[in-house]
Amino acid sequence: MTPAYILLLVFVGIERLAELKLSRRNQRRLIEQGARKISEPHFRWMVLLHGGLLLCAGTEVLFLRRPLIPELAIPMALVFVLANVLRWWVIRTLAGHWNVEVMESSHIGVVTSGPYRWIRHPNYVGVMAEVISLPLIHTAWITALAGTAACLEILRRRVRTEDGVLMANPAYRLAMGEKPSFFPRVFGRRSKLAGQRRAV
Repeated sequence: MTPAYILLLVFVGIERLAELKLSRRNQRRLIEQGARKISEPHFRWMVLLHGGLLLCAGTEVLFLRRPLIPELAIPMALVFVLANVLRWWVIRTLAGHWNVEVMESSHIGVVTSGPYRWIRHPNYVGVMAEVISLPLIHTAWITALAGTAACLEILRRRVRTEDGVLMANPAYRLAMGEKPSFFPRVFGRRSKLAGQRRAV
């Protein structure tokens, strides 16, 4: 199964290049509409993380002879697929707003549909799930641990920068400010609905 896994890594790498191409096209259009790209010194670390994850996972599997364990591979493959479904749902929902860099584009419009109905940063949920699951499909646990740690730190800085830009816009703050960052407030919503029913 090792050749099939290496092909999967190559496919993911090609997908990343396609995403970068789409991002650059959207970025040009956003700038034409008056959007502004935000300086983000740690963006290069995000690029290195995604490239390094693919390289390190393949290297670990080939040279450390990691086995493919079906009991681990199957659930991790499912998580990987769901992560990509979420990420492409985000891309489809954001349409021309979607970008791999932080852009000040809220004045063009605030997207509140799709997964943004429930959380502010669904894309990063998908990214984190992918970083964890992709190496573990073939038991590359060192890459999974190191990649997860690096991704958490990079996303912490990215979200801080992004939230600073977005929350400065009153329209975004009004539409999205009360929503959680990563996980839907399921129990909070139920409690609120229950309170409304009791009030009635």
